[in-house]
Amino acid sequence: MSARMIKQIMALGLMASMGLLGACFVWADEGPIMGPRTLVVSLDGTGDFRSLQEAVDAARKGDTVFVKAGQYQQDVTIHSKEKIKFVGAGVNQVTILGRDIVVGALHVGKWPYGATDIEISDMTINDHGGHAVGLFNGQGLVLRRLVINGMLFSQQVQDVRIEDCVIGGSETTGVQFADSEAVMVGNLIHDNDHGVSIAGKSHVRLERNVIMRSLFDAVVVSGHARAVIVSNTLVKNGGGAAFLGQSQSEVSGNVVGLNRVGFLIAPSSQTRTSFNAFYNTDGDYLRAGNPNQLAPDLKAQSDVTGDPHFIDQVHDDFRLRRDTPLLKVGDFPYLGALAPASR
Repeated sequence: MSARMIKQIMALGLMASMGLLGACFVWADEGPIMGPRTLVVSLDGTGDFRSLQEAVDAARKGDTVFVKAGQYQQDVTIHSKEKIKFVGAGVNQVTILGRDIVVGALHVGKWPYGATDIEISDMTINDHGGHAVGLFNGQGLVLRRLVINGMLFSQQVQDVRIEDCVIGGSETTGVQFADSEAVMVGNLIHDNDHGVSIAGKSHVRLERNVIMRSLFDAVVVSGHARAVIVSNTLVKNGGGAAFLGQSQSEVSGNVVGLNRVGFLIAPSSQTRTSFNAFYNTDGDYLRAGNPNQLAPDLKAQSDVTGDPHFIDQVHDDFRLRRDTPLLKVGDFPYLGALAPASR
């Protein structure tokens, strides 16, 4: 054996003893590890892409797709992706309009492919062909600071968080959950036939949302769905909330006012209510039937009834005045979604 070979063997032994040999071989097999990138989309050609879909397709784990200002007459589907961000320059600067041949403008996940740990924020998404946003077969999805003009539909998605969004103008339902798990916090849902529908085997928490001007009910819980509805303001709707089928709901700390009716509760459902405030025209509690019947016996002893003292209900300012009776009720510093006005 030559002196050169002996030196090579000794060098390999030293590297192995220092734990460097495996690292050396991994580097050779996998190549250098790339850091997260920002891929820029711009209609004027100043970014990396003009196409939203091409940018998303090119994104790798950890990357951000940043969309510069513009009206994008495109649709985009995010699927078979993990841990990417899709971020606009702002809700007043970026609008996704969709394309003529596609229903919906933004889709996350599709059958049989899913998507995991996806964040979407800071843009406007318009209805196209019946809905604006579709979430399918995904997990760990975050929607934040979006304006959605039309329906947000979700089916078989898990660990979804929707916060600080404005969702409205759907001819059917503003937000519809089917067999999904989600949390909605701090959203404004307005001017839909129904505000939020929680159906199938969904498990959804609604907290500090304002849901207003629904033609029918602000919230519908049906099927075998489970819902926690806490500290929301449900105003100027046909009904505050309907609990139907075999659904199970915990409902507490809400302001349910200026609706035609408050809660519609089916005998087959399991609905527990406490510390809710009511101010409606045709009754606060109804028992579902044919026809529905007033059911004052369903009222919780902890409920509060009467004028909630909104700042300006005519102009949809549903903050509470300082003289409201809805402060320090139960364990709630105030009832409803919106903190009282400071003066």
